[in-house]
Amino acid sequence: MTPIGRGYVHIYTGNGKGKTTAALGLALRAAGNGLRTVVVQFMKGRHYGELDAVRMTGGLITIEQFGHPSFCRFGKDPDPGDVERAGSALKRIRDLMGARTCDLLVADEMITACLFRLVTEEDVLGAMQERPEGMELVLTGRGASDRMIELADLVTEMREVKHYYAKGIDAREGIES
Repeated sequence: MTPIGRGYVHIYTGNGKGKTTAALGLALRAAGNGLRTVVVQFMKGRHYGELDAVRMTGGLITIEQFGHPSFCRFGKDPDPGDVERAGSALKRIRDLMGARTCDLLVADEMITACLFRLVTEEDVLGAMQERPEGMELVLTGRGASDRMIELADLVTEMREVKHYYAKGIDAREGIES
């Protein structure tokens, strides 16, 4: 048995800020205990400060991006390129589960990718069910379905109460990006 036991499925969802941040905090805690984390980012392909920070963990945390440099936007029909990139991220998630080369696997924005119709709800549920024993799986993103919530072991909803974006303050380097 691994140090984390059988492993569980977490969902960090909701309209509030902090879903990816919570997952990265968990990855940092895991690294501090010698556990290996892979973060697979759906829909993200631009530079964020955490990409530089994880290099300081000596390989215990890696981030792999499967998005376009400009975050895709919700529209009537998803862009075929975004669908293809999300499919590659999904394949990577499955490959990592099969190889069992990490203790913590983060599917960052996978739930949002489902909301944007880049992957299906069945894809997300399948990944949750395919998680091997001894691996912790974290899924982030807005709009977790009732079925996802039911299947997960832990669900945290980030609820926006107040945000300075409403006052026109842009994302700041080191805080939001």
